[in-house]
Amino acid sequence: MIGFFHQTFLNMWRHKLRSFLTMFGIAWGICSLVLMLALCDGFRQGQRKNMSQIGDNLVFLYSGRTERQAGGERAGRQIWLTEQGVAAIRANCPLVETVAPEIKRYDTPVASSFNSGRFLVLGVSPEYLKLRNLPVETGRPVQARDVEQIRRVCVLGASVRKQLFEERQPLGGEIRISGYPYTVIGAMSEKMQNSTYDGWDNDKILIPITSLRRDCPPERTTYRPDRVDSILYRPSSVKEWRATRVQVRRALAAVYNFDPLDESAVPVNDSVEGAELFDRVFDSGEIFLAVIALITLSLGGVSVMNTMMMAVAERTSEIGLKKALGATRHRILLDFFLEGVFLALLSGAVGIGTVWTLAGVVNSLPMPAMFSGLLIDMKSALLALAALGTVAICSAVPPAWRAAGLTPVEALREER
Repeated sequence: MIGFFHQTFLNMWRHKLRSFLTMFGIAWGICSLVLMLALCDGFRQGQRKNMSQIGDNLVFLYSGRTERQAGGERAGRQIWLTEQGVAAIRANCPLVETVAPEIKRYDTPVASSFNSGRFLVLGVSPEYLKLRNLPVETGRPVQARDVEQIRRVCVLGASVRKQLFEERQPLGGEIRISGYPYTVIGAMSEKMQNSTYDGWDNDKILIPITSLRRDCPPERTTYRPDRVDSILYRPSSVKEWRATRVQVRRALAAVYNFDPLDESAVPVNDSVEGAELFDRVFDSGEIFLAVIALITLSLGGVSVMNTMMMAVAERTSEIGLKKALGATRHRILLDFFLEGVFLALLSGAVGIGTVWTLAGVVNSLPMPAMFSGLLIDMKSALLALAALGTVAICSAVPPAWRAAGLTPVEALREER
């Protein structure tokens, strides 16, 4: 075995430039394959993380207008979401893990003793903060007793806190929302977002939903007092999100008297469906890039095969002499096969080592919100090893077969 490695390195050293170019082809191919997959996984995880800033596996329901007749009602009827719909989902939809209503008041005047501005004020319940991934950095979130007792308390977004209180401690401080005094009970941590839901979460103020109804009534007096702007829910199982969606639509159809198949009655923004579509797009892109990288790797394999073919031609007399001294066809075949495989595997190891080093350097740098770095997972590593092994075998067999097929007489005659 030591003699085999010595002979292989001797042949590579004898033709340094040719060996380098051959190894470069394989190394570049395997490096491209792993790098492409790592890039795709990095962007995929970055996008998932970015989407989760709005909320994990959330479904948003909005008021709509019917397109079908149902229950004696004409098509084109306006459907307004209310607290009754929220209660129906809680009572009749076991596939729903959590549900929460939301009321919004845009461009609401807000002032503290130090500054003022206009912000989006949300009337929420305790479940809302959990659904929307809104962690409170200091203080506490809106709680059930705040809603029940219609308390004038609020939680500030990071940007709102800076504008109204600058570097001061906001907890226990007082702000005026539409002229009414509210006590600051919490402040949200600063949130890095690349996608928004009704604006940046840093620019919002959260208050109990009952307090918003009392202190910030809608401009149109024809609105029902229990109306909500949207309903948010999370399926208990992502695998059953379609069944959950059907269950929720049936519950709402019974409350608002519309056809459960009429999707326009209650429009849906489904982040679970969006995530599935997003994964399909990335899977397609990953396959496309992997095919390109495999083609590059295959060209490197052709280069190894050509190099070994030249080695067979240059060592014809050596092959003839070995056979004349008793070397079997199997022995010659094995020698050249192992030499070709070794050359391919050595090149692949250089490529994998290069991309691993590159990933370590890149991942140590600050990353944008949509990119999580070069992620080399087990799937990428196994695919790279399988591709490398296939190329190594395919590039080593033809030269080895040719070398083993030479007879001693033919080999010695060709050399002369």
